[in-house]
Amino acid sequence: MRVLLASMFVVAAAALVLGGVHAGDKGDKVTLKGTITCAKCDLGKETTCMTVIVAPDKDKKDVTYYFDKDASKKFHGKVCTEAKKGTVEGVVTTKDDKKTIMVTKVTFE
Repeated sequence: MRVLLASMFVVAAAALVLGGVHAGDKGDKVTLKGTITCAKCDLGKETTCMTVIVAPDKDKKDVTYYFDKDASKKFHGKVCTEAKKGTVEGVVTTKDDKKTIMVTKVTFE
């Protein structure tokens, strides 16, 4: 009986963990308004150039969102040497405490 209960507990715990990981992988559709810039040249956070947007979260704390690879290449020339205010729409995912946005639209002010 104890073995059966322990087995059921392990299965239930695994289902909760795997269910939480799956839900986090979907990401959230968002519109971010902030400063679009280079993570290396402007922020000094990376060893290679990467396009990011620094935008406030709901607690008004600045959060850095990395553009997906294709969008980073597409928009990087406009912001590497000079940060610009703008709006980015897309789907945000988090992996290893790093937020990435799959960009669908970028508007510069």
